[in-house]
Amino acid sequence: MSKRNLALLGATIVSIIYGVTFTIAKDVMPAYIDAFGFILLRVGGSMMLFWGTWLFMPKEKIALNDFPRIIAAAFFGVAFNMLTFFKGLSLTSPISAAVIMVSTPMIVLVLSALLMKERMKKRMVLGIVLGLLGTTFLILYGKSIGNASNAGLGNFLVLVNAISYGFYLIIVKKLMHTYHAFTFVKWIYLFGFLMVLPFGWSEFSAVNWTLVPVAIFWKISFVVVISTFITYLLNLLSMKELKPTTVAVFIYLQPLFATIFAIGLGKDDLSWVKIGAAVLIFAGVYLVTQKTTKQHP
Repeated sequence: MSKRNLALLGATIVSIIYGVTFTIAKDVMPAYIDAFGFILLRVGGSMMLFWGTWLFMPKEKIALNDFPRIIAAAFFGVAFNMLTFFKGLSLTSPISAAVIMVSTPMIVLVLSALLMKERMKKRMVLGIVLGLLGTTFLILYGKSIGNASNAGLGNFLVLVNAISYGFYLIIVKKLMHTYHAFTFVKWIYLFGFLMVLPFGWSEFSAVNWTLVPVAIFWKISFVVVISTFITYLLNLLSMKELKPTTVAVFIYLQPLFATIFAIGLGKDDLSWVKIGAAVLIFAGVYLVTQKTTKQHP
């Protein structure tokens, strides 16, 4: 198998893992551990894995003036990003959360236009409007079955998470071009752990671990090891062989896998509101990410 095909396979596996994670994480919280306590587990466990792996990786020195960027990446890409996502997921359904996450490429485009002064075409603006409409419908009317206690607030927090992740992608871009990924990712997770510690400690310490079933321990381990650490490694493999735009396309598979997994286990159901919102969001993403056919010198 060629390196490109391996990279495509890796990107597909990442989408499957993320799609499954929506339901697996939902099984853990808030029944056994609240969202912020779970984040402390996820970030702390991943931090130890990244630092342990770094021992076997090439060593580079980070310039002091790059640490503010690393701290900002830790805030938007780990602390604020994960806290809002897991809290939102604990309040809404796996399908709604997965559909909203598809809006990330549009959010990145808007942030690039605002922060980096990149020019937007009319079809991109139309796509952003369609995606915003779909997300708004999902937040306001996307009710869910099961223990989705506050779907509206949950969907809003997942959207905030997507915006935070969009900031992270822009901030981390320069670091990716300057250093080997393992040189700075361990610092991102260390600073991220220190940021989530005040929010997650009380919920983490309140857990009665003797009452947690073995199956839940396995699901927690899945989120820490597979959904965070392994997916990052697979993304590195994909980014070496594929263009960033190609890798980004695979985020569109996450709602598909999340829907199949959630409905298959009876954790969620489809509704016309969710289907209509998904159509609007996917149409918006298509318009935003469509390549320009003509190149002008």
